[in-house]
Amino acid sequence: QVQLVESGGGLVQAGGSLRLSCAASGPIFSINVMNWYRQAPAQERELVATITSGGSTNYADSVKGRFTISRDNAKNTVYLQMNSLKPEDTAVYYCNFRVRRDLTLKLYDYWGQGTQVTVSS
Repeated sequence: QVQLVESGGGLVQAGGSLRLSCAASGPIFSINVMNWYRQAPAQERELVATITSGGSTNYADSVKGRFTISRDNAKNTVYLQMNSLKPEDTAVYYCNFRVRRDLTLKLYDYWGQGTQVTVSS
């Protein structure tokens, strides 16, 4: 079974930085898309950043210019560098991978367990 393990969350003051990591293990042929989502209390989960297998990236307007998503294909790992953090960035952050497990074109969605990011004012 494919598993995603996140790390790097924590408590930081406004204006500070954090780097999240998410590593996948298990039967993986390739990883199509890697995403970071976040969910604040009483709010819906929102897509924060995306990186494709070719390295193309996309960001939510609220994080553009402050967050950077990157990936290490050899390690099946995605990173989220978060700079100039604001209290409104406080949320549980989840990684999400779309994975091919074999030579078929079928894609499977996997999620990390979530990591808490808290930004104090």
